[in-house]
Amino acid sequence: MNQSQQAKKTNLFLVLGSIFLTNAILAEIIGVKIFSAEKTLGFDPANINILGDYVLDFNLTAGAVIWPIVFITTDIINEYFGKKGVRKISFITAGLIAYVFLVIGVVTVLTPADFWLDVNSQGPDGSPFDISFAFNTIFRQGLGIIIGSLTAFLLGQLIDVYVFQKLRSLTGAKMIWLRATGSTLVSQFIDSFVVLGIAFYVFGNWDLSQIIAVGIINYIYKFTVAILLTPLLYVGHGIIDNYLGKELAEEMIEEASDNEAFQ
Repeated sequence: MNQSQQAKKTNLFLVLGSIFLTNAILAEIIGVKIFSAEKTLGFDPANINILGDYVLDFNLTAGAVIWPIVFITTDIINEYFGKKGVRKISFITAGLIAYVFLVIGVVTVLTPADFWLDVNSQGPDGSPFDISFAFNTIFRQGLGIIIGSLTAFLLGQLIDVYVFQKLRSLTGAKMIWLRATGSTLVSQFIDSFVVLGIAFYVFGNWDLSQIIAVGIINYIYKFTVAILLTPLLYVGHGIIDNYLGKELAEEMIEEASDNEAFQ
């Protein structure tokens, strides 16, 4: 591999890693907001009855909106850099997510300036407003949610790369859609229940039926999005192949299938 090809390989990993890292961290931060998918689209709540008396709607975290970008980027990194490339960026991202939570935990205990409280003391309708309380409520997350998120993230990524490579060994260079979609469906099934189980069952007060019900809804969303976004995987693949050139692209894909380390 000549110097130009090595530069392209390095640049590609940096770009894909940056996209992966940015969206994973951002999803964790904005995930505190829960939105109604039905009402957002102009429909009435689903009111699905699952496991007895527990009624469930399609209420999702805001982080779910951009999490599919992480799915796609994971599969592309896996395709060109193999399991070691995915593991490298996954552990880096997990460390940075932990750092983000640590910094947020520190800044939320800082004493707010009086003038900041005064100039933001009223809401749009003139009602009293405590901006310090709002700031802390939005950004601070419980220890259970943090541990659950990090555990589910790493476990999901490791399972994804394992299933992807197993399917890659069966399909060869063909059927990108199968290994990408298949690995996502398996890994996100685990992810959907692990994060809820740790955050709200182990550290919280949800019962098992609630965990299962909410996990099913989350997985339905991820299952659907993974299928709908499959064409984007082919678009990304085409753009990258064009950038790398046929020879280098084929060489990297072959190395990735043999689980060679990215240098």
